[in-house]
Amino acid sequence: MRRYLDAEVTPLAEGWRVAVNQNGDGPDHGSPPPDDAEHLPAQVPGTLAAALTAANRFDPARPEPLQDRDAWYVCDLAEPAGPAVLRFEGLATVAEVFLNGARILTVESMFEANDIPVQLTGTDRLTIRFAAITDRLTAKGPRARWRPRLADSQGLRLLRTTLLGHMPGWCPSIQAVGPYRPISLIRPGSLSLDDVRISADADSTDGVLTVSFAGSRSGLRLRCGGVETDFVLDGGRTSATLRVPDADLWWPATHGRPALYDVELVAGERSFPLARTGFRHLEVDRGDGTDFAVRMNGVPVFCRGAVWTTADLLTLAGTRDAYEPLLRRAAEAGMNMIRIPGIATYEAPAFFDLCDELGLLVFADFMFANFDYPAGDAAFLAHVEAEARQFLDARQGCPSLAVACGGSEIAQQAAMLGLPADHWYSPLVTDTLPALVAELRPDVAWVPGSPSGGALPFNVDAGVGHYYGVGAYERPLEDARRAAVVFASECLAFANLPDDETMPADPSTGVPRDRGAGWDFADTRDHYLARLYGLDPNRLRADDPPAYLAYSRATTAEVATEAFAEWRREGSTCRGALVFALSDVAPGAGWGVLDHTHRPKPVFRALARAFAPVAIGITDEGVNGLHLHVTNDTATPVHGDLEVFALRDGTVKVCPAARAIALAPRQQRTLPATELLGSFFDYGYAYRFGPAEHQVVVARLRVDGEVVAEAFGFPLGRSAALYSAKVTAGTGHDASGWFLDLTTSVFAQSVHIHVPGYVPADDWFHLTSDRPRRIRLSPVPGAGNASWPTGEVRSLGDGSAVL
Repeated sequence: MRRYLDAEVTPLAEGWRVAVNQNGDGPDHGSPPPDDAEHLPAQVPGTLAAALTAANRFDPARPEPLQDRDAWYVCDLAEPAGPAVLRFEGLATVAEVFLNGARILTVESMFEANDIPVQLTGTDRLTIRFAAITDRLTAKGPRARWRPRLADSQGLRLLRTTLLGHMPGWCPSIQAVGPYRPISLIRPGSLSLDDVRISADADSTDGVLTVSFAGSRSGLRLRCGGVETDFVLDGGRTSATLRVPDADLWWPATHGRPALYDVELVAGERSFPLARTGFRHLEVDRGDGTDFAVRMNGVPVFCRGAVWTTADLLTLAGTRDAYEPLLRRAAEAGMNMIRIPGIATYEAPAFFDLCDELGLLVFADFMFANFDYPAGDAAFLAHVEAEARQFLDARQGCPSLAVACGGSEIAQQAAMLGLPADHWYSPLVTDTLPALVAELRPDVAWVPGSPSGGALPFNVDAGVGHYYGVGAYERPLEDARRAAVVFASECLAFANLPDDETMPADPSTGVPRDRGAGWDFADTRDHYLARLYGLDPNRLRADDPPAYLAYSRATTAEVATEAFAEWRREGSTCRGALVFALSDVAPGAGWGVLDHTHRPKPVFRALARAFAPVAIGITDEGVNGLHLHVTNDTATPVHGDLEVFALRDGTVKVCPAARAIALAPRQQRTLPATELLGSFFDYGYAYRFGPAEHQVVVARLRVDGEVVAEAFGFPLGRSAALYSAKVTAGTGHDASGWFLDLTTSVFAQSVHIHVPGYVPADDWFHLTSDRPRRIRLSPVPGAGNASWPTGEVRSLGDGSAVL
């Protein structure tokens, strides 16, 4: 869209009201409601659901359909008369805009922004009708070759709208209606640019920046990193290229610092911010066509993170305040990639600004999922091209954008229904979208779909895949290796229970299920509970509900730990894995690793340890013994000591061994546990020469005497290492705030800290008697921190301590 560099921009966020009619109500349906009709205050940007909720007319826990109503948003402007531009950044979904009763815009896609030149009178009324879409959902279109079960209406394939709110079993039916993105009044100045292109690359140690825009304009200069150069006319475009010597490069935060530079356009004595960018060189090594390995500035990056849904399903908020708690938690947990799936929305600029700052790569789907879209329909194709151009245009120079993807599970749907290969990929993902990506962001990797790349699109041993072998398909944990996962753009979906503070009274609340399936994802979790602990989940649930919840929480944490120990090891086929999903959209046991308040769930704690830039993992290599896998993703060498020992009866150290280890920047090392010992000991109890001498194996990496990474093995299974631990907990306070000092008499599994009003820095970890832990406590926002923390520390096996 046009960039107004010296414009006066007024957000139209105040004074809005909304009236709602049922579809077909009244003799003059389609006309604005009279002034004396009931109007409710409305937040803009925002949604109808949010406005009705604020007025106690809508219950997000029991949502009613909103797509069958007309909603009229009205705002009386008190702006000076004269020419202006009204910018609508996102109206969901079918809308008409009126200025002083005259229609100035018709919208048929929530994914397109619009600039409308207007002449204001000084007393103006802006009205937006959001039309009911019920009739459109039953309209006939080009015949579909398949009908997915995901959505509640097949007609959604013909509308450019989000699937959020339309996926029973996946998320609440809170449908997107309203001005969910900002509305602005722009008074253009003298400096406006069209079709701005920004390319920032890393060339050895230098940063190379190229900026161009359509048309001819003289007297402008480009400034970045203390360097300036002139713009020149180049083939109908005005462009400039400069080189920043010894530039600080942009890295994912796990691998370095995400350095950013301001890009300015200079006109005479004035300068105008054009963008903020980072110099980075991104490549994807596809090998023989089956690999998918991200390389940043020449360095391989193991991508780990989660799949995004939305910061707030009710409002579809696109503000920095809405995004930052989620994205900052992700970055602090060692995530370096977030995927925006095709079931969601294109996120607002603040999302990408934060990812740029936090060093989070973005794998961005275009908003297509599961359906057979009418790629041959000219009107539909025009909308697709408009939304894709706008998305890529707004991401010019954005270093975090790493992968552009044609959508979610479209080819998979076709292939699983037995359609031939020439039906899997439509012209949208073979022609239209890749051409736009190549034109507007040639530095970004393109994939036709998530999943795609294998002999069948859903095979996980090639390209990008959705891996649910460990998970929904209830394969043994060893399948994480057997499946030869290359890059899991989705994986490990479970009904992840939140902690008690945000847990509904009914544990089945929020449990997701695939539509039409005879099982849900709590059943999946129960399957692994039985595998890991040898317990009958149904009997445990009936006999001891608190224990059932504790084991359930520990289960998903331990499964995640095992999977990523496998995938991050040296020699693994896996180049990255993104957990489904980052956060819940409603209370309860959803897929999110953060709950609906964005508080960490137990599985999130495990992932934070597994994702750490400096980490250690243990894998059982059968008769080859236990292997220790040490990783240093950082730009700094690591010099420390690697130690391993076994535990008998939870307290007695057996065969302790240690050695010095040096890891260069971004290096991995794998060592057999017996290599540290220098002789044979059956740490993994593979040979079974008599009774086992131990139940637990502990591996640690120490730097300057401090443990920076720790991992655990259970050669006899976790059930053999359950002890009634006597955990002691002491509360203290210093200049950094509150803390707990924890010790245990015997090995304690899955130690959980329950301190209402506070969030511990770590939780659901294993605790050994030889290593006391100090855990920091942060007050829940709004809860204050004046009161002395009280609560309980618990572990599996009936260990507990009262604070």
